[in-house]
Amino acid sequence: MDELTPKQIVNELNRFIIGQEEAKKAVAVALRNRYRRAQLPKELQDEITPKNIIMKGPTGVGKTEIARRLAKLVKAPFVKVEATKFTEVGYVGRDVESMVRELVEASYRLVKEEQAKSVEERAREKVEAKIIPAVLEKRKDSFPDLSDGQIKAYLLQELREGKINDLVIDIDLPEVQKPQMLGQGATLSFNIQDITKSIMGGGKTPMKRRSISVENAYKQLMDMEIESLVDKDDIDAEAIRRAENDGIIFIDEIDKITSKGHQGSGQDVSREGVQRDILPIVEGSTVNTKHGNIKTDYILFIAAGAFQIASISDLIPELQGRFPIKVDLQSLTKKDFVEILTKPDNAILMQYTELLKVDKVKLQFTNDAIDEIAEIAAAQNETEEDIGARRLQTIMEKLLEDVSFDAAGLSEEKEVLVDKKFVEERMNSALKKLNLNKFVL
Repeated sequence: MDELTPKQIVNELNRFIIGQEEAKKAVAVALRNRYRRAQLPKELQDEITPKNIIMKGPTGVGKTEIARRLAKLVKAPFVKVEATKFTEVGYVGRDVESMVRELVEASYRLVKEEQAKSVEERAREKVEAKIIPAVLEKRKDSFPDLSDGQIKAYLLQELREGKINDLVIDIDLPEVQKPQMLGQGATLSFNIQDITKSIMGGGKTPMKRRSISVENAYKQLMDMEIESLVDKDDIDAEAIRRAENDGIIFIDEIDKITSKGHQGSGQDVSREGVQRDILPIVEGSTVNTKHGNIKTDYILFIAAGAFQIASISDLIPELQGRFPIKVDLQSLTKKDFVEILTKPDNAILMQYTELLKVDKVKLQFTNDAIDEIAEIAAAQNETEEDIGARRLQTIMEKLLEDVSFDAAGLSEEKEVLVDKKFVEERMNSALKKLNLNKFVL
């Protein structure tokens, strides 16, 4: 994080997201401010809280993607929640603190993955030391002229190259405990003996001799050895620290919990209640999780909504005040669609080209075809529901439906040229509808 300036952050986001420069700048500055805060004396750090962001804009224009890519860029714990999940007509929704617990779980997974990689080599050596004798037991008569050392070296090379993955061996593996049924689909995944062993500080993982392929045995033993080498207490502590200082919570559809979010639903009190429940989390509070207590004071919250019916000012004033940075995201234009199709690292045309290449279909798109696809997307979003870049997925699926259906099973490569005529022929019904809409007042 300390090596990325706001300009560099925006440049990285530009690799995947077209337009929306204002929003990119806002999140880039928010991220850089975290680094700046970390360089200050501890007593001053405690006084500086993140400047939370609220994004306003139609669906599919990049709100979620900006936040998600930002978190991925700096390997920060990230969760996306929908505000509407915290209240439903007729019954109480989810506990708002669950968003913080989900963040801690995301942080825990990140830290555990890092620690697992740090002990992976040690774990691999232990696993190989267990698997090689089991393999040798199956193939002990195959190497009459080699010494034990030569045999083990040969088998180790075969194991690492995956040449004996399918060989079935007899080996001791962790015994899988069947979950205890509690009724109504609920299960209890532990038992009293496990708890007793844990309390007494003893009790190794129960093992059972099984006949299993080398590949599956390797995976199970690696999981067991890594679990034994990492320090769970260290992971818990680091997960809490990262969630507190680097975590990002993205609250989507926040406009739906305003008094105008659902017209005529009669749930105004419930929606305001959800806002008031969210407020202390955003303001700063302590939440209990299974990995430890976490303070939410320094988590970065990014809220988003279309705000087609409601406006940001319809949120309760206290909650508005906790999101001082307000950003408007614009509807996508034809030019934006052309760039989304072709420019990003994960460009849509590249995705479809690579997918169909698997079935020996070589797609080629002409410039006039790209222009026509972008034109249709922009026009449909204008005359129908504005669903942003998701419109392109709908068009591309329709456009390549027959090509995708007929592709499987080809014996040799087939070239498909997608030009303007190809687009017009396959999108004929959509184009007719758009032309008719021109005359509808």
